[in-house]
Amino acid sequence: MEVKQNNDEKHGSFEAFIDGISTGKMTYTWAGEERFIIDHTEVGEEHNGKGVGKEMLLAAVDFARQNGKKIIPLCPFAKASFQKSEELQDVLVN
Repeated sequence: MEVKQNNDEKHGSFEAFIDGISTGKMTYTWAGEERFIIDHTEVGEEHNGKGVGKEMLLAAVDFARQNGKKIIPLCPFAKASFQKSEELQDVLVN
């Protein structure tokens, strides 16, 4: 699985691909220069339960860590994932 990031001044996304085919997308909106809001996660029905959402979330966490950013998870999937995984919570807005 490959996850690609698209980013501009206001919005961005992490899109997952398996064998070159798009399987999911996680979108975010910038909230200032230091934070972004994960607002939506969508995974193709045929790929549910295969870890696509988690891979996109891990890509978002890696991006935040490497760039000194914080995440506000408004999307239910992202919010639940952060609550379950203490090791990811260092990038959450306090």
